[in-house]
Parts: sequence; structure tokens; C-alpha cells
Amino acid sequence: MKKAVIVRDYTIPANDFTIAGEASSNVRKILTQLGVSPNVVKRASIAMYEAEINAVIHGKGGNAHVEIDENKIYIVISDEGPGIADLELAMQEGYSTAPDSIREMGFGAGMGLSNMKKHADILDIDTEVNRGTTVHITVYFNSDKKI
Repeated sequence: MKKAVIVRDYTIPANDFTIAGEASSNVRKILTQLGVSPNVVKRASIAMYEAEINAVIHGKGGNAHVEIDENKIYIVISDEGPGIADLELAMQEGYSTAPDSIREMGFGAGMGLSNMKKHADILDIDTEVNRGTTVHITVYFNSDKKI
């Protein structure tokens, strides 16, 4: 018999930093209530937050889809922004295309994609210029990956 899966969907508004991070905060609370280890909660929360903030800054907003089962959390963040022209370059720590106005607010330091990779057990990024970006993040509950 298959265990229940918790599914949550969130809308990520464009350029709204007053509620940016609410989806990842909500997911963090769910994982904590389920008794998931603090290390895994932290890793999943950070990876999701970074993807969420990228959708706010670069992606004209987007959507988050989260599935939690007995073994893992699977997160999909999708947007219809400009896409990532050079994914390899964008994965480098410190590389950012965020405008100065975003940097002045303390965002856009160029750590988002590299932080997602560091904290996820599996990270897949589908992106196409002028079509948007979809980030797939998997964090396993029994993972021994530490941050």
C-alpha cells in the first residue's frame, strides 16, 4: 500500500519581495511537523527559497509544486521569464544578471543556482531563452549530505 503524498502548489508573484519566500517557509513548517531531520529541512528550505527568489527576480513570477512522500521532497519551480542563456556560467558562484536595484535590496548576489546545487540531492534545470526556466529539486530524507 502506498503511503500518502502531501502535495502543495503555490503561486510566486513577480517582483514582490514582501511575500517572497512564503512558499519555502510554508514547506519548511510542513517538513518540521512531519519530523524530518533538521539538516534535511534546512537543505530543502534553502534550495527551494533560492529557486523561489530567482522566479521573483528573473522569472516574472512563477509557480511552485511540491510533493512530499515518505522518502523525499520533490520541488518544481517554473517561470516564464527570459530563460538562462548560459547555464554553465550561471551556475558559477557570484555570477548574476540581477539589476542594481535588486542588488541594493540584498538580493542577486549570484549564489542562487550554486546554493540549489549544493543543497539538493538531485538538481535538474530546464531552461530555454525566451521560454522560461523550470527547476527540479529532490532532497532525500535519508541523505547523508551535510551543509
